[in-house]
Amino acid sequence: MTYAAPMFRHALVRPPGARFAAGLTTSGLGAPDLVQAREQHARYCEALERCGLALRRLALTRLSPGTAYPDSTFVEDCAVLVPGLAVLARPGAPSRRGEVAAIRKVLGEFFPESAEITPPGTLDGGDVCQAGSMFFVGVSERTNEKGARQLARVLTRRRYAATLVDIRGLPGMLHLKSGLAYLGDGRLVATEALAGRDVFAGYEVVGVEPGEGYAANCVRVNDHVLVAAGFPKLEAALLRLGYPVIALEVSEFRKMDGGLSCLSLRF
Repeated sequence: MTYAAPMFRHALVRPPGARFAAGLTTSGLGAPDLVQAREQHARYCEALERCGLALRRLALTRLSPGTAYPDSTFVEDCAVLVPGLAVLARPGAPSRRGEVAAIRKVLGEFFPESAEITPPGTLDGGDVCQAGSMFFVGVSERTNEKGARQLARVLTRRRYAATLVDIRGLPGMLHLKSGLAYLGDGRLVATEALAGRDVFAGYEVVGVEPGEGYAANCVRVNDHVLVAAGFPKLEAALLRLGYPVIALEVSEFRKMDGGLSCLSLRF
């Protein structure tokens, strides 16, 4: 099994649209401010470009803001990407399934092959955490077991390993990556609810302190780690491990149950 973190050359992003506040949320944190959300998204895009400087400038593909689908800024949920293959998701929320069409078109420009999750399976990309050659696939309120197993079969045909992780019933865990991230180097960031699970044996787990659970949704992008601003304990732990950290304000996306990883498809 390989443990390396992938090196990204491209990212697909979509700024929040005018109806962003009408999207799905269970956070109870109030309505997002669209102007502030767009500013935070712009800073996120700048950070992605900064992370590409070690190779060459990381190229961003920007889709126009969605109007028909309020949640469409969370592009990660629409696909799972591996070299040469785009697996088109089937979001668990029916109101989001139309988002996949726009993603399908643009990914066809980069990936020679595609596969897709079919009914009755459902799959959100936020439930899929790649750790080198291993994929952890969450079974959640949005991703059902049938969809997770469809993805696992596709991945194993590509000589990846895949294992299912049931997170149903865990408070605050909309998706697996709400509480889990891969740093490369055989290291996972995980909330307390996930850290001790047998499925993660063999990995070094960087635990997230109580009260900082939202910060577990961090993203390793080439040589940097993007983290949500305002969570100093996790940020300090990452710095001690030698990772350059970029802290970003994502308060308006948190209000809509979103995080850093949700805002881009990286490949």
